[in-house]
Amino acid sequence: MIRRRILITGASAGLGAEMARQFAARGRDLALCARRIENLRALREELLTAHPGIRVSVRALDVDDHAAVERVFGEFRDEFDGLDRVVVNAGLGRGAPLGTGRAQANIATATTNFVSALAQAESALEIFRDQRAGHLVLISSMSAVRGLPGKKAAYSAAKAGLSALGEGLATELRADPIAVTTVQPGFIATEMSARAEDARLIVPLDRGVAAMVAAIEAEPVRACVPQWPWRALNLVLPRLPRAVMSRLG
Repeated sequence: MIRRRILITGASAGLGAEMARQFAARGRDLALCARRIENLRALREELLTAHPGIRVSVRALDVDDHAAVERVFGEFRDEFDGLDRVVVNAGLGRGAPLGTGRAQANIATATTNFVSALAQAESALEIFRDQRAGHLVLISSMSAVRGLPGKKAAYSAAKAGLSALGEGLATELRADPIAVTTVQPGFIATEMSARAEDARLIVPLDRGVAAMVAAIEAEPVRACVPQWPWRALNLVLPRLPRAVMSRLG
């Protein structure tokens, strides 16, 4: 089955924009949303110039406005006469050690990366249940595998919640014509990873997203990407001593 009509949130930069480029190269129609509408408009022109046979629609959306999520998803559904895949990608990477006076950064990260992702899943699945078809993709993180310390604590906790949500939905919908995939990327070069000041095991954006898109197209329940070394680390991380994990903060 080809999922031709794809909605991607957080598509103005980073993983979302590169996923849009790679899905466009596969001839898919795209519904793109993010807060930075000017970035989206520039991306739309780029994609239509490179691939004139596809449709690309853009809308401004702050995913923390949950009523707006429902409205924008519905507008895209109506415009495209249905949606085949929704990629819940919008996220934040802010954070600070808990109790150091920067609670709002951690609360914002937890809200966007879990609560607002939940709101997006609600809206997507309402559309898919009505259609009796669709593919929900949750972009989590390898940070979900093990609670991380310091400034990454809230981020990893939120992503762990998102991965658990994906697992629960995949179990619930296992006999339905609705697929659920949770993608757990490792370190991929983006604005967010640059701000995190963590260059270990990082891969270029195009190569990292190519692995993500290949995994999304295969529609597994969960995928760690790129496969090397992240599939191995998926097994190793839960077993590492806390003294080793403390260095990852």
